[in-house]
Amino acid sequence: MTPIRLVHLYPDLMSVYGDRGNVLTLMRRAEWRNIPLVVTELSVGDTLDPSDVDLVFFGGGQDREQSVVSPDFLAQKAAAVCQAVEDGAAVLSVCGGYQLLGASYTTVDGQELPGGGLFDVRSVPGPRRHIGNVLVETTLGGQPRTLIGFENHSGRTYLGTDVRPLGRVVVGAGNNGEDGTEGAVYRGAIGCYLHGSLLPKNPWLADRLLTQALAHRLGEPVTLEPLDDTLEEDAHTAVATRIRAPRGRVRSGAW
Repeated sequence: MTPIRLVHLYPDLMSVYGDRGNVLTLMRRAEWRNIPLVVTELSVGDTLDPSDVDLVFFGGGQDREQSVVSPDFLAQKAAAVCQAVEDGAAVLSVCGGYQLLGASYTTVDGQELPGGGLFDVRSVPGPRRHIGNVLVETTLGGQPRTLIGFENHSGRTYLGTDVRPLGRVVVGAGNNGEDGTEGAVYRGAIGCYLHGSLLPKNPWLADRLLTQALAHRLGEPVTLEPLDDTLEEDAHTAVATRIRAPRGRVRSGAW
């Protein structure tokens, strides 16, 4: 079988709060199914070929790193990611990567900069930093599920009309701490503020991304072989229960 081609954008600059664990999870869950997967790391100065990618991961970073990444990303990679998504590829972007894939983002000094334009969202600085556990209810894929993660951001992201939220925040701030939304979804692309890392805690989402990527690679719908996720699901349920509890609402740190 021809390998799934996963591109990890700016792993040296945009990979905080366990974000690299998302790539490791995708690799391992593909390996367990004997699905070959090749990871290519691209950073400043590299070129992204939209015809040579099935899945893109774009993690988060500090403001300084994001300012370094932004001009390089907008020069070529942003358009390539958008083209890949229109062609059926999958994307997972977290925090800074999510913001950079929006229509625009405003710096802390008030300068509004263009984003990659994949998501119809805009991000602006907020008056406080949101730090803590997050529980999200989502119907992504048509089935009610929960997502758990950890947020650490002061940016506020607002959705436009051409994008839908990833889910509804039960605990946490989500996109902006105001409208109850978390993340954004456009075609096979997902943006969110969920660090932690996200995919080990939510294996069904990892499988959704792999399914999308493999279908793109093969040019036809696919169904992944189920894995025994008993331990992962038990851990997810335990953490979700803890977050729902009153003390889980104290926004002082991760589990």
